[in-house]
Amino acid sequence: MHEADSHVVFKYISEDPALDLVFYKHLIGIEPKKENFKLRVDPLLNLQLGRDLVDSTKEKLITNTRGLIASAYIGNDVYIETLFAENQSFFPSYLRSYAKATAVVPGQGRHKSFKSTGFDYAFASGFVSYQPIKNLNLQFGHGKHKIGEGYRSLFLSDNAFNYPFARITQQWFKGLLQYTNLYAVLMNLEPATAIPVPNAERLFQKKPASFQYLSLNATKFLNVGLFQGIIWQSGNSKNKQQLNLMYANPLLFSHAAYYGLNNTNNVLIGADMKIKITDAIQVYGQVMADDLGSAKSTGNGIGFQAGAKWFDALGIKNFMTQLEYNDVSESSYNSPLGAVTNQSYSHYNQGLAFTPGSGSELVVLGDYKYKRFFGNARYLNQDIQLNKEKLYNTSLFFFNLGYLINPAYNLNVSLGYVYRYQKFYNFNTPNLTTSYLNFSIRTNLYNIYYDF
Repeated sequence: MHEADSHVVFKYISEDPALDLVFYKHLIGIEPKKENFKLRVDPLLNLQLGRDLVDSTKEKLITNTRGLIASAYIGNDVYIETLFAENQSFFPSYLRSYAKATAVVPGQGRHKSFKSTGFDYAFASGFVSYQPIKNLNLQFGHGKHKIGEGYRSLFLSDNAFNYPFARITQQWFKGLLQYTNLYAVLMNLEPATAIPVPNAERLFQKKPASFQYLSLNATKFLNVGLFQGIIWQSGNSKNKQQLNLMYANPLLFSHAAYYGLNNTNNVLIGADMKIKITDAIQVYGQVMADDLGSAKSTGNGIGFQAGAKWFDALGIKNFMTQLEYNDVSESSYNSPLGAVTNQSYSHYNQGLAFTPGSGSELVVLGDYKYKRFFGNARYLNQDIQLNKEKLYNTSLFFFNLGYLINPAYNLNVSLGYVYRYQKFYNFNTPNLTTSYLNFSIRTNLYNIYYDF
């Protein structure tokens, strides 16, 4: 989630209230002088028009997103945020194929048809944050989370759709040690009952999940973290939940020790590290292990990440570059014991962690800001395997150039371009090329991952 205070602050340059509203201020901002209270309401917007230059149909590709985001500070201990957006989109062919195959728009939930080739979808999120004491924060809401320094995460990513959650974060020893417990309810897009209930809306299968993450600032230059995640058994054929008291257990690695990594409850463990080489350069990495008990049948579920960030790169202020490599075995994140198909490390038909799910990936990023102008570029190359044979390779290049209109809610205009080439191996599927040029007016307040 992005709180309002995270945005860059610019000094007012105009005494015209209308100009200030467009270029500096929140759409609605209420801050009573005699009360410790703030309320801010801003639009959510993504008006995008583009075309796939290699598509013979020459179809206009349009996204029309409208919504609102509101946040409130109540005293010094309570923060509330909520957002809602309604969308209609006509996607490039690879996104259209993905949405049809998975029944979801990446990261934004289920859809319904819009006209002949479009998608209509809506999503909402929100949370309440309460700080009862200095060392404890409690959050409850509907959203998503990410753990790690990388562009991707092998533990828990904001790649999939929102989910109900409760998060408890403790900080000790002046912030050197941070411990987080996250409890969530995920969903498989499978019928919750074997026999549908007459005249009732279809219910989907729910599966509880819990995550623990311990982060330690060992020195001024070194941070290490330990992670455990578990997907608990979902409801039975009568939609009766089978949760036990172990779900509430907050102790790191206790589930892995009790159940092992090859149990009907899908357990994943990992560790990460960040090293600050200089004030401008840092390196980071993650290692994860899923199923280590079925090497003869499917292989071990392991993965690793290695990356580096360079701030003010080449001596250029506000120029950041990032290089990252991820490698995850194809048996990772799947349901344990093979037959338990509803215990995968997923939500709404998308993985909770590494976006491609398995395989190797190289990511190169660049980002530059000058006053209110910005530019960013991204290159990725993915190799995906199945049964230890190459399935396909994807190369994607993204470029975006724009201008920040209002930093209060990140309203900007930009010109973007995506080139994507997907090469298939060993079966009769034609290679796919996308050359997508687009112009957009939008508020960048949450992450969406279309690069796969």
